[in-house]
Parts: sequence; C-alpha cells; structure tokens
Amino acid sequence: MEPKIDGLGVALYFENKIFKRGATWGDGSKGEDITPNLKTIKSNPLKLTVDTFLNNVEFRGEVYMPKDAFREMNKKRIKEVKEPFANPRNAAAGTVRNKDPKKVAQCPLNIFIYSISYYEDDNFKTHWEKIDEIKKAGLRINDKVIRKDGIEEVMKYIERFRNQIEDLNYEIDGIVIKVNNLKVHEILGTTKHHPKWAMAYKYPPKRKTTKIKNIEIMVGRTGKLTPVAILEPIKLSGTQVSRVSLHNEEEIRQKDIRIGDTVLVEKAGEIIPQVIKAIKKNRDDSENKFEMPQRCPICGSAAKMIGSKVIRRCMNSQCPAQIKQRIEHWGSRNVMNIEGLGPQLLNKLVDKGVVKNIADIYDLKVEELRKIERMGKKLSINLLEAINNSKERALWRLIFGLGIPFVGEYIAQILTEHYSNIEELMNVFPKELEKIDGIGPKIAKSVVNFFNEEKNSELIQQLRQHGINMIAEKEEFNNFLEGKKFVFTGALDKYTRDEASKEVKKYGGRVTSNVSRETDYLVVGKNPGSKFDKAKEII
Repeated sequence: MEPKIDGLGVALYFENKIFKRGATWGDGSKGEDITPNLKTIKSNPLKLTVDTFLNNVEFRGEVYMPKDAFREMNKKRIKEVKEPFANPRNAAAGTVRNKDPKKVAQCPLNIFIYSISYYEDDNFKTHWEKIDEIKKAGLRINDKVIRKDGIEEVMKYIERFRNQIEDLNYEIDGIVIKVNNLKVHEILGTTKHHPKWAMAYKYPPKRKTTKIKNIEIMVGRTGKLTPVAILEPIKLSGTQVSRVSLHNEEEIRQKDIRIGDTVLVEKAGEIIPQVIKAIKKNRDDSENKFEMPQRCPICGSAAKMIGSKVIRRCMNSQCPAQIKQRIEHWGSRNVMNIEGLGPQLLNKLVDKGVVKNIADIYDLKVEELRKIERMGKKLSINLLEAINNSKERALWRLIFGLGIPFVGEYIAQILTEHYSNIEELMNVFPKELEKIDGIGPKIAKSVVNFFNEEKNSELIQQLRQHGINMIAEKEEFNNFLEGKKFVFTGALDKYTRDEASKEVKKYGGRVTSNVSRETDYLVVGKNPGSKFDKAKEII
C-alpha cells in the first residue's frame, strides 16, 4: 500500500548504473523527454549506489512539489507580479516541462520512486523485493509505503491514514493497493488502461462547514455578474478557502443560500471549492436573503438579462472591471501568452488610467511601468519583451482574445480555417457563417454584431497599427482525423484537456463535450465520469 502522489508520472532509465534518460509517463509507451530537467532534482541520483546489482534498469516515479515549497514559490511569483500556480500538481507538471533546465533547477521539485518497470535480468518474486532494491540503489521511496496482510488490514489502514493526510507535505488523491506476488501479476494481467493487480482507493472530497459573511458580485470580461460567497476562512484539502463562486442567482435560489447561513463546502476534484448546501437547521432568523443588483456594482450601469434567464450582465463595455478582465484574458497563456501581465499589475494600470483597452498595453514604456509598485527595471523590460513577442501570435489567438461572445478557442480556429485575414471576417454576413460546420445562428450573429460595433472596429485598427499579426498561417497537416468526433473523460497523464483537444484539432478532428451515437472516439483517462458509462450503453 502506498500514498497516491498527486504529481507527474515519470520513467527514469539507468544504463550501467548511470542516469541516461528520463521522460514523462505519457501513454505508457511514449512520453516527453525531460532528461535535463530531471537531472536538476536533487533527490534523483545521477548514479546508482554500488550496493545494488541493478545495471540497465527503468524506474517509475512521481515528480511533485512539496506543499510548503509551493506556498513559498507562489509568494515569490506574486511579489514578482506573476500569476501564481493553481495547485502543487500544476506547478510540478508545468515546471518539469520547462525548456530551460536552469529555471527548473531553481524550483523546489522532489520525486518518489515506486516501482521497477524494466530490468533485463528480472528475478524478483515480490513487489516488496523491488522496493528494497530501489532503496539500496539510492533512490527515494515514500516512507508511508507499507505491507498489509488481507483485505481487513487494508481497510483498517485506509481509515487510519485518512487522519494523516492534512499533515503530509505533499498532495495525495488516495491510496494505491497492489498485489505483492509478481506471479499473481501475470495471472491477473492488465486492461488497456491499468493493471488488474493494482487499484486506487480515492478518499471522498473533504467537506467542512463555515459561515457566509457576505455575498459580493464579481464582474467578468463579458459583463457577466457572478455572486461570490465570502466565507469565514476554513482549511480544506491543504489550502485556505475564503471565497466560493455561487455561479448565478438561480443557483442561489435553488439552494436557498442566505447571507449569514452555515454552509457545507467541499472541493470538487480536490481543487475548486463549492457550496454543497445551506445547513437550514442552524438558522436563527438573523440570515438575510440575497438579491442580485439591477446595476453593476463597479460602474453603476444597468445590469440586464439578455438572452438568458439566469445570467445578468453589465451593459457598459467600458466598465473598468470588464476592461481588466478582457486584458487579463488577452494576455493569458491560451491566448497571447504574455507572461507577467497578471491581475495585480493590471488592476494598478487600469486604476491609474494608464491602460484603457487591449491596444494600450502595446504603448507601455519602461518609465511608466517603473512607477508601479514592485515593478523594477528588469521586470519591466521582461514584460515589454513578452508583450512585443505576442504580436506574432496566430490569428486565431487574436480572435479568441477579442472576447467575442460564444467564440472560444475552437470556434476561433474554425474561423481562421475559412478566412485568411481579419478583414475578411469583419465583412462577413451571418448566413455565410452559418454554412460553416460547427457555427450556428447564435455564434454567427454574435460575430457579426461584434465587428459591427464601431468601438471594436477601432480596436482592430489600433492593434493593426501596433503590428499585431492579422493574417492566418495555413499550416500543412496530415488531416487523418478529418470528420472524426472525439470526447474526453477523466484525467489524462500526458496532456491537459486543452492540449489533447489541440492535438485532435491539429489533424482535422473535432472535440465535443457529450457522448452520442455520432461520437467516433471516447478518450478515457483516470477516474472517468458518466460519459464512459453512456458510451458503453451505446456500444
């Protein structure tokens, strides 16, 4: 039995006891070569000890970032006006894939080895013998790995370990239970996805109760008003939770959530906090019902429901909150990828009137940036370089970055497959757009309405004057997935969901969110959801 480390799976190959290659686990047979980066991890030896008889051998392990190191790293990033990482797993996965080993060496990564996956003279009889040999070889084993006899002992250990999770200095998402006898491994075999001699026990999401002190309104880049519960802080799954999105007024009404309520909170997928329900028996008549405002709390403009029964939007496109969110979206990794253009810096730039729209960031000067607190000369120069580099991004990124309602990353890419430059798109008619597979009347109308707005045409002209790329590059790909529809479910090892979707689209395939009889492929990762069950029913 061993903790299931929430990190990035890797394979390490040693030849004549010398570390030769390291890769991400990927699909089990092919992954990314990250050898230089793995050499920077201090707990990963570059040479096996003389005590081991292992020579040409491959180990499997998990790279992770300790929780205390993660907190310190995020403090440093915030101080440098950079976006903090969402969680230790993202930090570890993002860092270990960095192309610059020098930067990786500065990050506090660690590693646990949990198995020998290949050894040419394999004469082990049990998994525990492999664990002993890994220790002798000088690699790092988790000190919580333990042997138990029988399922009753297994269940007792699972229950006892539940109380230790909060004290661990690394994230886990369960306990892995493995059969010890290697001959039994051969008898049980494997499926396409996992060995039958191992299984993961997942602890249910941690839940805690706390009080709602207030409900505030957050205004998004499209003007959407989102109610956010301000909580009495609680520690949940290793992080402090003090704010939780309540999504919309219909959600509040259905759950009957009130200011002053005691509520049950959990982290969905151990990442996103959410309010499960209000504890109504704790009410003492001091609670207040919440009503969504009829006006934007930031600029005072009318907030209306347009085409939706649940979403209220600020109708002022020049609302400071929308401006901040739009520019933050423009600079995000999946759009123009401008490192250093985070929310803290943007708040100051917009509040001081230095930046009023997306085009203004291309007018920024070192002198202006240095007047902002914590923005030194080096940080300012690096930011301006990142902003300048963004001018060469693909046209679909520009379209996605403009924030056209209903136009996400996928639709933006479809548009650039049919229109070679921004001018063609700006002069299109709705009926013409509707002929494109994947674009319906709602999206077509939204695109045309966006470019018909004078202020949006002016923004495009300003961006053109700054030298932003507005021409689609026609990439030559073997479209062997042309016409095939893919759906993803569960967590993937090698890719994020966005990265996997891009690979499918790159070769002509389409990615949809729901399984139907028209689905060609369902890609199943760890812990698949109801889509997997539905697919089996259809088959």
